[in-house]
Amino acid sequence: MNPVRNIFVSICALCSIIISGTIGYHHIEEWSYLDSLYMTIITLATVGFREVHELSNTGQLFTIIIIIFGTGLVAYAAGSIVQLMVEGQLRLILGRKKLLQQISKLDNHYIICGYGRIGNFICHEFQAKPVPFVIVESDPEICERLSEEGLLFVKGDATDDETLITAGITRAKGLITAVTSDTANVYITLTARGLNPDLFILARSGEKSSEKKLIRAGASKVISPYTIGANRMAQAILRPSVMDFIEIATAHHNLELQIEEIRINPGSDLVDKTLMSSDIRKQLGIIIVAIKKSHKDRMLFNPSSQSLLEEGDTLITLGEPASIKNLEQRAAGAV
Repeated sequence: MNPVRNIFVSICALCSIIISGTIGYHHIEEWSYLDSLYMTIITLATVGFREVHELSNTGQLFTIIIIIFGTGLVAYAAGSIVQLMVEGQLRLILGRKKLLQQISKLDNHYIICGYGRIGNFICHEFQAKPVPFVIVESDPEICERLSEEGLLFVKGDATDDETLITAGITRAKGLITAVTSDTANVYITLTARGLNPDLFILARSGEKSSEKKLIRAGASKVISPYTIGANRMAQAILRPSVMDFIEIATAHHNLELQIEEIRINPGSDLVDKTLMSSDIRKQLGIIIVAIKKSHKDRMLFNPSSQSLLEEGDTLITLGEPASIKNLEQRAAGAV
């Protein structure tokens, strides 16, 4: 039986003894209900006060019965309460310690500030990939939900240095600030940039005027969900077939087609090969939509077959998920 149920059963039994004792004294000694209740309470509490009135032999035997059963029950209820408090605190402390240990082991991860509608969706997308991430949230109710869902989170204000340090900002690959307040996003961006100058920071902007402030604060990229949403709605009317293609290519649950970006790491057999000699199209049936050159910071759209693949280049690919996965392994140097 769990501690909560123990307490519930104990309280119910204790109430039953109090009622029974009150009725018993009333009928045995012919006392008033108030005197009978008072006698029952001081007997169970073992406070040592004198009896309300002199007890008869029957009343004394009845009192002995109440002491035997009642005081034992009071002790049991008190023990259940202490057990619940101790176990709850230990569970909270140990659970929090385990959570912080898991966060301390994260490296090259993402920090998501704010678990609202936007943050929630981002987390689900990261889980589907999967991508390591930790959430920073100040709302106690949301933190309770995150704990139940088994997600890594830090409870605190994302504008506070210690909170972001606990989230591993010095080891993080990127930070996404997605709280509803543009002012808070600016402060979070400033704090994060100060703690990690090389961090990629993606900031949410609610107002058009806030975009420049976020860039000045240190954001690597600023996105307005409202602007993107309005644009996609307009495109769904103006170019429905194009939008259908994009939806198919970017949906993680799609089993036929997927668009992805793949970085060529050192040690990959793709380094210093042309698109033709790499046999990406021939062996895997993947279309290379574009190549983002790392050293030139520019994008080559619809690259020719003689385009040279170099270390650090990012391939924008279109193909079946299984083929994309094989190419990711080749680009990582795992094949």
